[in-house]
Amino acid sequence: METQQYRPAPPTNGKAIASMVIGILSIIIVWLGVVLGIIGIVLANRSLKEITATEQGGRGMAIAGLTTSIIGTSIHGILLFFMLISLITFRSAF
Repeated sequence: METQQYRPAPPTNGKAIASMVIGILSIIIVWLGVVLGIIGIVLANRSLKEITATEQGGRGMAIAGLTTSIIGTSIHGILLFFMLISLITFRSAF
């Protein structure tokens, strides 16, 4: 009877986990969404480079972190833009 050799799973990159958590928080937290989104984008890019260099796990988490960070930054950037436009418009009306 043959014994099967199992290879242990590679360790998950910590920056990938952090980028996914920060990306989700950038969508949820209203006033810090832009800042958290930028931090999440930077962490996701760094983790993707580390994952390809060291063959660690967590590529899916890094991609999810990058995606959610971009979405959070975009949503809050658009909201901030419209708030500034409305503030300028209403201030010039009076």
